[in-house]
Parts: sequence; C-alpha cells; structure tokens
Amino acid sequence: MQISALYHFPVKSLQGHSGNALVLDRYGAVGDRRWMLVDADNQFVTQRRLRAMARLRATNTATGVRIEDESGDAIDVNQPDQNAQIRQVTVWSDSVAARDAGDDAAAWLSEQLQTPVRLVAIGAEFQRPLSAPRADRQVGFADGAPLLVIGQASLDDLNARLTEAVSMLRFRPNLVVSGAEPFAEDSWKLIRIHTASGPVELECTHTCARCAIPGLDPHTGQAGKEPLRTLAQYRRGADGQIYFGVNLAPRLSEPHGFTINLGDRVEVE
Repeated sequence: MQISALYHFPVKSLQGHSGNALVLDRYGAVGDRRWMLVDADNQFVTQRRLRAMARLRATNTATGVRIEDESGDAIDVNQPDQNAQIRQVTVWSDSVAARDAGDDAAAWLSEQLQTPVRLVAIGAEFQRPLSAPRADRQVGFADGAPLLVIGQASLDDLNARLTEAVSMLRFRPNLVVSGAEPFAEDSWKLIRIHTASGPVELECTHTCARCAIPGLDPHTGQAGKEPLRTLAQYRRGADGQIYFGVNLAPRLSEPHGFTINLGDRVEVE
C-alpha cells in the first residue's frame, strides 16, 4: 500500500487543493483547516449553511492564505499577528480562542457570500483537545480529528455503483491510500507511513460519519441526491449514520519533523 493522493483544505469548508506533501504538527497537517469563517455570533460557518462557500478556493501562501472566486478575483490574507483581536468562537460544541484576520478579509468574504462573516485563524493561544484517543492531543478547526484517510478502492467501489462518478473531493480527505481492499480502512487501528525521516504512526480514532456535504458539488455547492443515496444502501451504521473514511490522530503529541509524501509506503495494524 502507498500514499496516492494528499490534500490541504486551508479554510474550513472552502475548496482545497492537492499537493505532493503533508507536513505534520500537533494539529495534523500544517496549513490544513487553520482558518475558519464565523458569523456575527462567532459560530462557525460551513457549506451546510452557505453553499456559496464551495465556489471559493483557498491556497496556503508564505505569509497566510489566498482566497479566490470563480472569476479570479482574490484576496491575500496574512496570518494574524499578536496584536490581532482574539475572538471566542464555537466549533460544534467547542469554544476556542482564535485570532481575527481583519476587516478587509471580512468585507471581501461577506460580499462574496452575501452575508456578514469574519475570517479567523489559529494563533499561539489556540487549544482544542482531541477527545479521543487522548485528550493531550490537539485538533484544529477540523470537525472531529486532525486527519482523515480514505482508501482509493473505497471510492472506486462507490463509483462502480453510481451512474455518474464523483471525485474524492466530495469527502475532503487529507490522505488517500491505494493498494487496499474497498473499505479495508474501517478495521485499521494504526497506519504506519514510511517517510524520508522515518516511520510516522497515525492512530485510527473512529470512522467518519458523513453529513450533507458529500451531496454538494465540491466546486459549485449544488445539491444532489448522490452519492449519499447510494452510500445509504450499504454504508449505513446501526445508529443511522452513513460512514465513509476514517479519522486519524498522530500517535506523537508533537510529530514535528515528519513529512508525508506521495508514494510513501503504508503499513497498517
């Protein structure tokens, strides 16, 4: 088995991008879901609420993040410094301290989305303990875990059942592993990736229950019945949730120095 695709999603629920490498830190992949939109009540905002977010693409830059619309209009936002306003924002049931990215970013994004929003980022004071498997680990603005893995064979199995194939971007993983059987990842307890710096171990914390986002076109936000309707036929758990992919957390609480690259060999337990 090997790593066959890697993805960053710099701003939670905006378009992301593929890459050749993921650098790891205590929050997961550096540059992944380190930014987030919030409303006037400092509640997190995603495509579940604002489907137009799917039309905005975010890429990491040397100084922060660049956000671009379909026409090519873009804004470059610097990482907020120590003088930036700190907001107490809510991600699901977690209340966390985040740094405001400024009025220019808020105005540009509010105009794009036709609703008042602000952009916030993780700063030095950010703390969001991961509930499982150990609370001494941290997670950024991702829903439930630092990283998400999906087997390429699992998507291939799904697409063989669909009239029109869907892309992996529907499911927003960080890592894609090839060479395994469909849905083999459901039973994995640990993934060991042989990087150039040595092996790095990622614990499989829990399978990923899917919300409505895989039913939205990842570039337009347009809603459809697939692929969730087909997944519901064979991927629904006893709790009624649809499962696709597995959440991961680095075994090391400080996994600095490890970079996952395309083609890296993968072992599982």
